[in-house]
Amino acid sequence: MNTSGASAPASPPIRASEALQKKLAKIGLHSEADLLVHLPLRYEDETRITPVNRSFGNEPVQVEVVVQSNEIQFRPRRQMIVRAADESGEITLRFFSFYPNQQAALSEGSRIRAFGEVRGGFFGAEMVHPRFRKVGDDEPLPLELTPIYPSTAGLANSALQKLIGKALTVGDMSETLPEEVRQRLKLPGLARSLRFLHTPPPGTDLDTLHARNHPAWRRVKFDEVLAQQLSLRRAYLARREQGAPVLIARDDLGARLLDSLPFGLTGAQVRAMAEIGSDLAQPYPMQRLLQGDVGAGKTIVAALAACQAMSAGWQAAFMAPTEILAEQHYLKLKDWLAPLGIKVAWLSGSLKSKAKREQLAATAAEAQLVVGTHALIQDGVDFAKLGLAIVDEQHRFGVAQRLALRKKGDNPHQLMMSATPIPRTLAMSYYADLDVTVLDELPPGRTPIKTRLVADNRRDDVVGFVKKAVEEGRQAYWVCPLIEESEALQLQTAQETYEFLFGQFPGLTVGLVHGRLKADEKQAVMAAFAAGEIDVLVATTVIEVGVDVPNASLMVIEHAERFGLSQLHQLRGRVGRGQYESTCILIYAGPLGEVARQRLKIIFENTDGFEIARQDLQIRGPGEFVGARQSGVPLLRYADLEMDADLVEMARNVAEEMLTEHLALAERHLKRWLGSREELIKS
Repeated sequence: MNTSGASAPASPPIRASEALQKKLAKIGLHSEADLLVHLPLRYEDETRITPVNRSFGNEPVQVEVVVQSNEIQFRPRRQMIVRAADESGEITLRFFSFYPNQQAALSEGSRIRAFGEVRGGFFGAEMVHPRFRKVGDDEPLPLELTPIYPSTAGLANSALQKLIGKALTVGDMSETLPEEVRQRLKLPGLARSLRFLHTPPPGTDLDTLHARNHPAWRRVKFDEVLAQQLSLRRAYLARREQGAPVLIARDDLGARLLDSLPFGLTGAQVRAMAEIGSDLAQPYPMQRLLQGDVGAGKTIVAALAACQAMSAGWQAAFMAPTEILAEQHYLKLKDWLAPLGIKVAWLSGSLKSKAKREQLAATAAEAQLVVGTHALIQDGVDFAKLGLAIVDEQHRFGVAQRLALRKKGDNPHQLMMSATPIPRTLAMSYYADLDVTVLDELPPGRTPIKTRLVADNRRDDVVGFVKKAVEEGRQAYWVCPLIEESEALQLQTAQETYEFLFGQFPGLTVGLVHGRLKADEKQAVMAAFAAGEIDVLVATTVIEVGVDVPNASLMVIEHAERFGLSQLHQLRGRVGRGQYESTCILIYAGPLGEVARQRLKIIFENTDGFEIARQDLQIRGPGEFVGARQSGVPLLRYADLEMDADLVEMARNVAEEMLTEHLALAERHLKRWLGSREELIKS
């Protein structure tokens, strides 16, 4: 299917001075279409005048007064004090920052309209930093509420109002939704909605406008989400027109791997492998996201996918973001596959010259599986026949990095993995260009992890708890957010904690690992911990993912209030991997802010990563979930993924329909809402 469509006409550029155009460009305004969808942050009611003696209250009001006096005072700091009055009383206008032209406009005898909140001051009614303008006698009041737009330094709201007002007169607000779709979804017309939102009439409920619950807002939010869905879906369909290796297994390598393992697959893993296996056998490139909670068994699914590629005569690459994680994968995959006759190569930045040359030569020739870090995408790395690229913790890689790995082969299939669960509405919105597989079932044998919240003044209790666990034969992690002392953040550091615990645990072995150690030093420490030679491992978040030590049953996290929910959940998942009851202790420093309190409450009450992710999305929005992966995908300006989840569902279905039956309208819709930004969403 051809998804390109006819090119939509470009919207005319904004006619303005070069200086004004530069300011407009800072907030993404380049064309008339941009102005039309640059919607107000809030509204102010300047359609009426409130007498000074009735202006007190919690809501901003507009007064019309004549300036009685204007003076600059310097106590307690420089300020301009303007005394003014109407027939009902006097009011003081106070300015702490002002320009000479503002002082001139507020000269004695000037009639002005000032808008702001009136409070009681030393001299009675007072407005601090009101918005004001000079007016003539009997000057008519505005007929609509005043929109207040997102702006930038030096760009007045009045200038934006003027430009947008003109765009509303001459700009293209023609429908891009098919009429039958609009009627079916009971959405108001676009032109009517935009005019209403830019110029709402007096009497409009401001609460409804500010909450963005009005039908006009609903139409705009739907159009915004639809543009995102159209762009991502078009990229998805365009990839299906590209050729890719057809990876159909020629032998029973995958079955032999399963037979050799001491565990079986869960139902979720079987379903995931069926979906991935079907994709690999297609003549177009797979782009699938495999997500699952900590310990859901993503690695074996990836290994089976690699087996299908290798048994079809192609290579597989497995890239991870950190050396510790990449090496963990390398050792595990080699342990599984080498006995089956598979040649596994290892590439990392820490390899010595001779070893690196050997691994590069193997990658370019006989290696069937190549595991590594970003080193896989370096210049000079050549694959013999790359058919499948696997990327773990995909959100830590950018679009360009994943694209660089794909370019190492002839449009290979790509499997991305994430142990950071993605809320459903976020996946539908920002990952619509991918097929998503969810491992929603944990393998048997994962022991429940108890979570405890402990104030930092009870550190001695924690030390005693750790000592007891280690004396019983268990091992413990002790995670700190910083490596060395910082004046900006006076937190317990890894180095200090290591020295403290070394003194607290005579006769026990305490290790230290952090990101500034050389790769071989980190590997040596982790190997010693895995072998049981280290009792307590003090670490930074380098151990967040991929570390698997079944005997480690205790996780202590310093300054837990400083970590994100996803990170806390990942760290907690490093324990509970063996037969022993496991505990995660979150040490926090008070007093806690509201957001920190919310986060700790969520992680304490929940063990389901998807529920944690859903609540985390409510707290911090989609940006951090999306990460570098979607750097080209526009974050939503108006729609809210929690409040407007139904719009995402609707837009997803309409996008499919428009790309099939109304391609010209789809092109126009994309141009209106994304413009040139839509070109970024190609990989």
